[in-house]
Amino acid sequence: MNLIIRDAKIIDAESPFNKKTVDIEISDGIIKTIGSNIENKNNTKELKLDNLHVSQGWFDSSVSLGEPGFEDRETILHGLNVAGKSGFTGIALQPNSFPIIDNQSQVSFVKSRANNLSTELFPIGALTKNSEGKDLAELFDMKNAGAVAFGDYNKNLDNANLLKIALQYVQDFDGLVIAYSQDTNIKGSGVANEGIVATRLGLKGIPALAEELQIARNLFILEYTGGKLHIPTISTAKSVQLIKEAKAKGLQVTCSVAVHHLVLTDEKLEEFDTRFKVTPPLRTEADRKALIKGVKDSTIDMITSDHNPMDIEHKKMEFDLAKNGTIGLESAFGALMTVLPLEIIVEKLTSGRTIFSIENQPIEENKKANLTLFSPEDEWIFEKKDIISKSKNSAFLGTKMKGKVYGIYNQEKLNFYK
Repeated sequence: MNLIIRDAKIIDAESPFNKKTVDIEISDGIIKTIGSNIENKNNTKELKLDNLHVSQGWFDSSVSLGEPGFEDRETILHGLNVAGKSGFTGIALQPNSFPIIDNQSQVSFVKSRANNLSTELFPIGALTKNSEGKDLAELFDMKNAGAVAFGDYNKNLDNANLLKIALQYVQDFDGLVIAYSQDTNIKGSGVANEGIVATRLGLKGIPALAEELQIARNLFILEYTGGKLHIPTISTAKSVQLIKEAKAKGLQVTCSVAVHHLVLTDEKLEEFDTRFKVTPPLRTEADRKALIKGVKDSTIDMITSDHNPMDIEHKKMEFDLAKNGTIGLESAFGALMTVLPLEIIVEKLTSGRTIFSIENQPIEENKKANLTLFSPEDEWIFEKKDIISKSKNSAFLGTKMKGKVYGIYNQEKLNFYK
């Protein structure tokens, strides 16, 4: 659809119009003109919204949708609609479906389910067959089918030699390995951050060491092999420091942090509410502040919702038995605006494309219109009515939010929240 967006403040460090309020004329999905008071010669649809800000379309590096196999939690069609209404024009889909996305036919299937939608889907292929950590999956074939990276969602690769081989192998086709880092033996049967809160509540603890030890190991392997390694959803102060030191050495390592680790702490566990049971676990206030600092100094490359829908049967149960995970697409922007400046949020919600070798689309004339539209000012409380995902397991229910997403324009389509 053709469109003229009126009086939009552009937030895009790559655009010559950054921080300027302009009109944007879009024709056949391409930005035709950017300027003031653009004349509407062809009776084109116009869009004018209160306090409208526009950035490059946001990209979420970790989204689970269930399909195939867990459609009761979420489907690809509905999940991408939720992502679009939440401001994301692209998502990296985790392989934790049933069956696991560990071969080219599975990659092709999920891509076909996302054809012609406003939010684009970029599959992550499993690193090992069936995500069991024993044998490498068909990495090259999945790359050719459209996989943008390889990792076993929320599963640590205990076999260090397998990670070494993977990092060496993917260099032949410039692949990216994702290494979730949490030592399974040290974690044991822990369900919450090891500390004062877990002790007081009688919950088995997961030491920060479980994450930090694996990150240190994985970085040693990367230093030996070369290649590109992404460490997702880090959660401790020491993890930030380890990655900062690795980057100073020149290693090709990137990392992400989940929104809930930037906003919430283990103090939320006081009522044994399983909505706050996530992996890695919510940590201390000191860790949260270190993560915020890591985002601001660019040690942490991107922020993810780590959206992981769960059906009520796996959440409404004893804390020890409940599954990990929270949905996060709808609440991501509003929650981040309570702890970070707008320009940094936009940077961390768009930088993932470069890391995953997906082309960026700066807001310039003659570029593809791939846009997120939002207002940074509104203050509100996130309630159940604001959840449009099929699953309702949000850790942010009842949380004060700042800023609202209007929607997106991408693939010649508008997708609005309301």
